[in-house]
Amino acid sequence: MIVNRLTVDGKDYFLPGSVTELREKIRAAIQAGGDYVNIPPLHAGPGIDILFSPGMPVVWSQIDVGGDPAAEADRSEASESSIDDDTFDGI
Repeated sequence: MIVNRLTVDGKDYFLPGSVTELREKIRAAIQAGGDYVNIPPLHAGPGIDILFSPGMPVVWSQIDVGGDPAAEADRSEASESSIDDDTFDGI
């Protein structure tokens, strides 16, 4: 599962779903010389309004937080099968 992280002036905001529209709103606010943009909450609630202005440090990143049980099971099986029992006999 991919989670988008928006870092504004050193503070992180984690965002659900697509961020394409939000990125455009932030870009427009900065290009206009400054404006408030509502950052939606990760789960529920009203979100938070942030005043974006030119020169404000804004960083976007994506984080893979896992959440795909099939992929986790495949990785677990692969790591268990790669351990050779004879390796630890002399310990």
